[in-house]
Amino acid sequence: MQRYKETRRITLIGGALDLALGILKIAVGKLSYSQSLVADGVHSLSDLVTDVLVIWAAKQASREPDADHPYGHQRIETVATIVLGLLLVTVAGAIALDAANDLLSRVPIQTPTFWALVVASVSVLSKEIIYQYTMRVAKRIRSDLLRSNAWHSRSDALSSIVVIIGVGGSMIGISWLDAAAAVLVAVMIVYVAAGMIRQGVRELIDTGVDAEQLAAIREAAKKIEGVTDIHDLRTRRMGSDVFVDGHVLVDSKISVSEGHRIGDAVFYSLKSGFENITDITIHVDSEDDAAYQRSSHLPLRSEITAQLRESWQDIHGADSIERIVLHYIDGRIQIEAWVALSEFESLEQAKDTAEKLRASCAHDEQIANLEVLFY
Repeated sequence: MQRYKETRRITLIGGALDLALGILKIAVGKLSYSQSLVADGVHSLSDLVTDVLVIWAAKQASREPDADHPYGHQRIETVATIVLGLLLVTVAGAIALDAANDLLSRVPIQTPTFWALVVASVSVLSKEIIYQYTMRVAKRIRSDLLRSNAWHSRSDALSSIVVIIGVGGSMIGISWLDAAAAVLVAVMIVYVAAGMIRQGVRELIDTGVDAEQLAAIREAAKKIEGVTDIHDLRTRRMGSDVFVDGHVLVDSKISVSEGHRIGDAVFYSLKSGFENITDITIHVDSEDDAAYQRSSHLPLRSEITAQLRESWQDIHGADSIERIVLHYIDGRIQIEAWVALSEFESLEQAKDTAEKLRASCAHDEQIANLEVLFY
């Protein structure tokens, strides 16, 4: 909610400035015969629509996850960013069409007055200030939508610079330069809008983070003690947040609880090391799925232990086995059978039992080996 409050505050400040500048530019543009300043004023007023959109989207995106949206509502900001970009393209098209009509018409174009230069200069300064302020807030709260709105403000400042060039050129006798500057303003607006739309679409289709951050995530995970490698690493964006899921490879013979502990360590390392990563899913692998044969076709514990007990029923001491550990590795099962040495009358008898247990599994293609452990 604090994130929404900051977004609303800076957007309202920018909205008040857009309203004042829009009215001023259009009024002075009409009075001073500057087509490009009028176009720039329309651009400023169009920012009011985007300001309202930003506030609404930020409010919706701040809602907590619910049953229908378990990952939250951040992508409302993404959709709003795309809509904002499309609105800018529409405005730019109208500006370019109007200016092109002036350029192609045979009606003499009146020369703008000095006041058009004054108002355009005020616009450049004020819009650059609001850009810097908005961008600082956007970086602090990690809001791509607010970043887009900041660049919207800078595009207004840049378009005002073009107005200054156009008006100045017209005042020194290049009468068509002001209308041409209006066309250039439209092109600049489309350029900014295209970037916003492209970024939004990339997020909606689950485009991952850039290669540099992905490499940093991989290295951070591999630094954790017990992690031998990481694969199937994937990322996607959800508003300003990044979601990560990946498979960490650990020693195949460690306990489940130790593997889980290593996975937790990876989770907290990524959580604390990357400000924009908010959701992490770590799968712990005992082998590299890409390099080794999967074990999904092998039987589960109940079936394999039943087979073992049946093959061991005539072996002396086999009924004393207290624990059976199964390792599913490289498409086969490695077995550990734990038995108390005190169950046997002599060491030779224990060795004989171990040999018979191993021999009983020798012809089973599913079993790689059986190790008898005495304690």
